[in-house]
Amino acid sequence: MLLSSLLLTPLLGILAILINRDNGVSLRNIKFIALTTSILNFFISLIIFILFDFSTNQFQFVQEYHEISYFDFYLGVDETLLLAVFLVLDILLFYIFFESILPPLFILIGIFGSDNRVKASFYLFLYTLLGSLFLLLSILAMSSIMSTTDFDTLFKGNFIYLTQLFLFYGIFIAFAAHVESPLGGSIILAAIVLKLSLYGILRLILPVLPKAYMEYTYIIFLIGVITIVYASLSTLRTIDIKELIAYSSVSHAAVYLLGVFSNSIQGIEGAINLGLAHGLVSPGLFICAGGVLYDRSSTRVISFYRGVTQVMPLFAILFFILCLANCGAPLSLNFIGEFLSLYGVFERSSLFGVFASTSIIFSAAYTIYMYQRIAFGGAYSRMFTFSIPDLTKREFTILLILVIPTVLFGIYPAPILDAIHYSVSTLIYAFDSNVISCDSSSA
Repeated sequence: MLLSSLLLTPLLGILAILINRDNGVSLRNIKFIALTTSILNFFISLIIFILFDFSTNQFQFVQEYHEISYFDFYLGVDETLLLAVFLVLDILLFYIFFESILPPLFILIGIFGSDNRVKASFYLFLYTLLGSLFLLLSILAMSSIMSTTDFDTLFKGNFIYLTQLFLFYGIFIAFAAHVESPLGGSIILAAIVLKLSLYGILRLILPVLPKAYMEYTYIIFLIGVITIVYASLSTLRTIDIKELIAYSSVSHAAVYLLGVFSNSIQGIEGAINLGLAHGLVSPGLFICAGGVLYDRSSTRVISFYRGVTQVMPLFAILFFILCLANCGAPLSLNFIGEFLSLYGVFERSSLFGVFASTSIIFSAAYTIYMYQRIAFGGAYSRMFTFSIPDLTKREFTILLILVIPTVLFGIYPAPILDAIHYSVSTLIYAFDSNVISCDSSSA
């Protein structure tokens, strides 16, 4: 019942807005309903977290609806669909919800985006849709071979080596295309949508296609290293603060991709931690760039800013903490994630570990450059004749909510590491067993 409540809560919020639409519901009421449903979802998630048994590798809180074929909540627009992607235990439903996120994001970016919103929305749609076609072909192939689309049954399946290679291509291309999505609905994309690739690899490729995973590890390492270097160089040359944050997100995504394919407990735990950290820090930076600086000055060009600390000291402090976390400084959750991910890569290949470690240098370079040019570098009045206010209570609260867990879990990451350790260890053990089984069947 808890998972159903988690899906239905945002849907009920949308229905409440639609019912009151004819009565002239105000923007304030819409925000109140959205905040209320988000808080309810948070507490439901907290209850699930408290009741969750981390000492077992079995699916928990499972709800089955045998009397309703392919039961889903399709009307929940983006939030319900995103939640459903992470909750369903059927690979076909996973694909349906995965693709159902596209139309709301397309509309969100196309209507409310910046100057290039139409181009960005079409690129997002085409990149993701074309990649997902390969995923659909892989799902149909698995369904034809196993006569089911149930995750648990697929985990126990033993696909032959050649089949795994073809299925790997289809699934990996889908999630790789998802990571390369362009700018647009920045906070949603950075906080959640980019994590779908990480989740999909952990959910599908590792347990279902272990032999192909091992076969293509070094190819993925090469792709990851090239992505880190290319994205970092692109970040260094950009003059747009929002583009800088977005390109850095691609670089961080490549780091946790390397961690996942390291086939080590430390690497996978680091990838999960880095994904969580990126989901906190990147939205915070986007809020600083678009929700604070752009709203006050109507420009995103980094060179136009000077001495923001003189007029916005509170903002400068929180922005500084987020920037430190973005470049993986100690005492941040990003540091824990990057360190463990790179440790896993070094365990697998020292050469790729050295090249992957350049992400630390690059991220420090472009993040420090961005902060130094915006926060210091002269008087603010040289660029803008008007004064701007510091953070409002709403802005301060939102940024503080993102900063606190980033620092808190950076200082004491044990709750996260302990929570995922058994599941990751079980995944690695099952993975090694499946590889041995595949080798035996091939022989």
